[in-house]
Amino acid sequence: MSEGEMAQHVLQSLQQTELADSKAALGILNGLVGMVTGDGTPHSFEVDEARASTFMAVCEYAKALHRGLPADTLRPAAIEAARKWHALLG
Repeated sequence: MSEGEMAQHVLQSLQQTELADSKAALGILNGLVGMVTGDGTPHSFEVDEARASTFMAVCEYAKALHRGLPADTLRPAAIEAARKWHALLG
């Protein structure tokens, strides 16, 4: 899967969590862990940083869900980070 396809998949997965209950949303987010390193090809610093920011936001969102804390503001932040990552890839 290319970096662009990964970014798109992460974005779509985050959007799916909106309609999911906390347990299902956490399962969706846990499924994204393997993409944290990208596709293994060199990218610009901006792309690497955007990917890292996306996964930091995803982790914060997942951590809140896992702990049963409010996550209403964390999901939009993760989606915005994923959109920026995706936009940098063209």
